[in-house]
Amino acid sequence: MISALTAISPTDGRYFVQTDPLRELFSEYGLIQNRVRIEILWLIALSKDKEIKEVPKFSAKLISKLTSIIKNFSQKDALAIKKIEKVTNHDVKAIEYWLKDSLKNEKEINKVNEFIHFACTSEDINNLAYALMLKEGLRTVLIPSIESILKQVTIYSTKFSEISMLAKTHGQTASPTTMGKEFANFGYRIKRQIVQLKKQEVLGKINGAVGNFNAHISAYPKKNWQKFSKEFITSIGLVYNPYTTQIEPHDFMVEIFQTISRVNTILIDFNRDIWAYISNGYFKQRTIKNEVGSSTMPHKVNPIDFENSEGNLGISNAILNHFSEKLPISRLQRDLTDSTVLRNIGLAFGFSLIAYKSCLKGLTKLEINKVRINQDLDQAWEVLAEPIQTVMRKNKIKNPYEKLKNLTRGNQNINKESLHSFIKLLNLPNKDKDYLLNLTPQNYIGVAASLAKKFK
Repeated sequence: MISALTAISPTDGRYFVQTDPLRELFSEYGLIQNRVRIEILWLIALSKDKEIKEVPKFSAKLISKLTSIIKNFSQKDALAIKKIEKVTNHDVKAIEYWLKDSLKNEKEINKVNEFIHFACTSEDINNLAYALMLKEGLRTVLIPSIESILKQVTIYSTKFSEISMLAKTHGQTASPTTMGKEFANFGYRIKRQIVQLKKQEVLGKINGAVGNFNAHISAYPKKNWQKFSKEFITSIGLVYNPYTTQIEPHDFMVEIFQTISRVNTILIDFNRDIWAYISNGYFKQRTIKNEVGSSTMPHKVNPIDFENSEGNLGISNAILNHFSEKLPISRLQRDLTDSTVLRNIGLAFGFSLIAYKSCLKGLTKLEINKVRINQDLDQAWEVLAEPIQTVMRKNKIKNPYEKLKNLTRGNQNINKESLHSFIKLLNLPNKDKDYLLNLTPQNYIGVAASLAKKFK
């Protein structure tokens, strides 16, 4: 008996609760449900077409019956289809047989039951089913989860907009920024990817065994099947792809997977930075009563949420990157390697979803530590070498960079007094000299605060 304890994948085991929103969409049940939906909608579309006289227009009662099969499709129905598949050894053909059997008492259908799956190859049904699954999964689960992170990042960009912080380039002290600006940097990156995901076209095809409507034309040579196919695909909310082999080539899927992979890579970068800020003491983490940080060190409050997020993002990207490399490639007009790969979309999305929820959980536990941040700023007066030499350049003082380099590089004793002594000896206009004397590591932040506040 499979349970959370015996599942091979942690997405269905340890992280069962976190991945639950994806389960109905990307499980075998979800795939079968969408296949049934496409088969029924295709049959209804044929019945509405005046040129296909062999399929009379369905009554409102029958259409209601057919749509109720879609609406009320259950796991019991899916199991019945799987039982047929054991005989056919073909998953899509099993759906055709199940539909014929389920509708055997409908007189209207009995007259036209061979129009179920009419002129279709299995991939006509599969590609549309996966397209609908992806579209719904993005809309209802993935994008909202990413937006939840963006919302919290945006809150922090405003909340921490004026909290000056020592920046680190190459791990060394650098020109100060604000904590809010650093959140805004990541927010902007995430927001761009969300926009791309929302604009993403989701393509589909229903054009037969090699993409040429061969079977369709053999039965109805005068019918404009390309127009009919396009109208059908548009009617279910997808974009028509007119040029395919037996399979829709999956390029749009790769575009989706690569965008999600970019989101994940941005979040890996983000998780590592937050981890470093926690390590440096810039953030504390709210403790939860009865939680344990270490089995031997009672004091520990580890940044486990960001570590969990980073690890799961990496696994998700490994799968997504394989999708991107494999799915656009198919031998000649069709091979079956994409079929087994596509069944893992839910797995890749599952690891992403676990990561998103962990990241968000970690963010809600953060508490800024201004005292620690200011300690670092107070000990880094050397960062003011940059504005001093820049103002000297403006005033055409010779070798300003070299003079500040000699004064500050590798010098552990640079402080307010030593810099002010240097500035007072410079031949500068009083306005510029006063500006430099009023600079501190805390207020040398450029437009960081305003940029952080502007980010929405």
